Amino acid sequence: MTRLLLAAAVVFMSATMGFAEMGDDGLHKAPWMRDTFKDLSEDLADANAEGKRLMVIIEQRGCIYCKKMHEEVFPVAKIADYIDENFFVVQINMFGDVEVTDFDGTVLPEKEMVRRWGALFTPSLLFFPEEVADDVTASQAAVANMPGAFDKHTTFNMLSWVVEHGYDGEESFQKYHARKFAEQS
Repeated sequence: MTRLLLAAAVVFMSATMGFAEMGDDGLHKAPWMRDTFKDLSEDLADANAEGKRLMVIIEQRGCIYCKKMHEEVFPVAKIADYIDENFFVVQINMFGDVEVTDFDGTVLPEKEMVRRWGALFTPSLLFFPEEVADDVTASQAAVANMPGAFDKHTTFNMLSWVVEHGYDGEESFQKYHARKFAEQS
């Protein structure tokens, strides 16, 4: 009987591992995502007040690459904890109708704002500096953009490169990632 219960528990845990919560909008939800009014200047101020970096994640319903990130990469404890500790994350629906206020004050539905920013892939992660002028768009202000699904090493290294202000230095992300990957091996 004990073996049967243990086997059932293993099957249940295997089936539920990697399961990502789905919102009413058909997008994956993570505990570190913020529900805001999607006013990027306000979100940036809130991120700064918490000592975190603003990250916008653009996703869409049915996106297999978003699913991969939410089931295989974001749940990795090291990554989930790092995001929670260092980032203020706002989710944008590539085809949504919720109004977004860009840094320059332009207000558009999500789908039009995403088009304005030129984002073509989901997921797309946009990372912002601590200060953004009020006459630029999010796509102009972003210090880094991660379009598409990547493995846990690349994702973690991108997150840490942004937190470490790697974009201000002489080491490109590609060189940083290669160095970090070699150190992890």
